[in-house]
Order: sequence, then C-alpha cells, then structure tokens
Amino acid sequence: MTEQTFRAAVVDDFGPELAFHDLDMPKPGRHQALVKLHASGICHTDLHAAEGDWPVKPQPPFVPGHEGVGEVVELGEGVHPVKVGDMVGNVWLWSACGHCEHCRTGWETLCNEAEYGGYTVNGSFGTYMLVDTRYCAIIPEGADPVEVAPILCAGVTVYKGLKMTETKPGQFVVISGVGGLGHIAVQYAVAMGMRVIAVDIADDKLELAKHHGAEFTVNAKHADPADAVQEYTDGGAQGVLVTAVHPQAFGQAIGMARKGGTIVFNGLPPGDFPAPIFEIVFKALTIRGSLVGTRQDLAEALDFYARGYIKPTVHECKLEDVNSVFEDLRHGKVDGRMSIRY
Repeated sequence: MTEQTFRAAVVDDFGPELAFHDLDMPKPGRHQALVKLHASGICHTDLHAAEGDWPVKPQPPFVPGHEGVGEVVELGEGVHPVKVGDMVGNVWLWSACGHCEHCRTGWETLCNEAEYGGYTVNGSFGTYMLVDTRYCAIIPEGADPVEVAPILCAGVTVYKGLKMTETKPGQFVVISGVGGLGHIAVQYAVAMGMRVIAVDIADDKLELAKHHGAEFTVNAKHADPADAVQEYTDGGAQGVLVTAVHPQAFGQAIGMARKGGTIVFNGLPPGDFPAPIFEIVFKALTIRGSLVGTRQDLAEALDFYARGYIKPTVHECKLEDVNSVFEDLRHGKVDGRMSIRY
C-alpha cells in the first residue's frame, strides 16, 4: 500500500468470501469528500450484497460497507456542509436525485436514482471511502467511532421502522428478531416510551433484549409467539417491527398484532411472505415495508445516541476478520453488532 492506494475488502465475484486488494485512492468529485476511515459496522446487508442473493444485485467488483465513520481529508468542488477534519459517516442512502416526487415529499429513500453505500457505490470496508456531503452522516462530537457506526444503518433503520408502526408511548410494540438491528430497536422503543416485547429463538439474544429494557420476551422455539403475546397484552401489540432474517417471523407478526395494529418489515430474508387475507381484513391490519431512513431520520437517530439513550452492543474486529464475521452472521452467532476498527 502506498499514498496512492488503500487496502479494502472487495467482492470480486458473488460468493462466500471477500478478497483483499490495494485499490487506487479515489478523487472526490463535486459534492464529495474523501474520508479516512476509523471504523465500520458490518451489516447483514453486506452479506446479502457479497452473495448477490437479492433480486436487484450490485455489480462486482465493489467494496461493501455502509456504516463507516471517519475523518474528512479532502473536499471536491461545490459548497459543503462539512470541512476537512470533521467526522462523518457513509450510510445506505449514499445519495438521491433531490428533485423527483419522492425527494420533494420527504421520501428520498424511494428515489429511483438513489445510490447505495457499499452496493452501487464503493463502501466502508477499506481504509478510505468517498461520501456525498449532502447525504452523509454528521457524527456527534466525542462519539466512539466503533460504537456509533451501527447507528448509521441499524439505528436509523429501526428508528424509522418504529415511527412507521405508529405505536404511541405506553402502547405495546413487538421487536421480532434481536440481532444487529433488533437489539438497537429495543433501546429506541424504550426511549420513545413504548412497552417492549422481544421475540427471538436464542435465549442469549433475549437476555440482551432484557438488558436493554424489554419487559417481556418470547423464545419462538419453545412457545407460539402469537399466543404468548396475545395473552400478555390482552389482545396483541399495537405495533410489530420485524427485523428477523427468517421468513417464518413475518407470518408470525400477523398473529402477534392487535386488531387495528400496524406491522412494519425491516428484515429482508429471501422468499415470500405468507399472508392470510381473512385475518388481515378481519383484524384491519396495516402492513408496511420501511427502507432505512431519510437524512432527517438519521439526524434524529444520532441525537438519541448523542444524548445517551442508545448504546449499541458492539464487538471490535479487524478488516481482515470480515470473512469470519460473515460466517458467524450466516449462523446467527453475532450478539449485537461487529464493528471494524481501522
């Protein structure tokens, strides 16, 4: 590696392992900044990207990663909201067009011209990256880069998802799946005044949910989550947020929801969603998908973190550990989030 190159983990071809290469140092274009990375979270989406198992696939070769935190070292042309030396982060919504119907109405995540960090644009699994300064995260002063990194995807994704359940303070919300997203979702829900029920198939993850404030937990391996939630809440939860990566959890959500409740999907497992039409109609349920969050959602999610309400459970690793972390993710062995420290 020289001053003109940097080290990165690269998807050369779809498959189970990333390769490690020295890449040419990118030059920031208009509205862009070159960032020297300090940390990057490792998201389950990065595994999906590397294996190419979503219907819309990235184009190899590319560098995954969309929870990167680092220092601005060079700015391209244009007016910027950041300066050299500022701490910023890349996120899933790397950029959008800014002028379509979706962008104009506060739904920039649905922009047809959106670029995605670590998917359509090289991401944070390397020692340097580019960001669009109009869309990048502004990292709170004094934040630990390794700890704050998961807020940039897992945090904003579940925060927006919880808002879309329309669950009010004092009402029940189910967090289905207590992984990298779910354990942070529990914390946001508690901070937002909701009564939290956590559902998973691993006792250690349910213990993590209790640690973060869940008042009731259900191990779906040993009990029917719909029956357990219906009994505990006397009629079901007003909101259900599904962060799990197993298709079965999506069908279970309908049974856990109260009449008139709202179910929001964050997780993206392969396969179809079993939808019992009679129950959806009879219970007058709302079922929504929620895709990460806007820049405003990101600012709000980071503010919760900065004020001490959110503390991701993070385990440090090195860039060279990415393939072993992917293997652990495949088998559900990661408690909380893995984060690379550069």
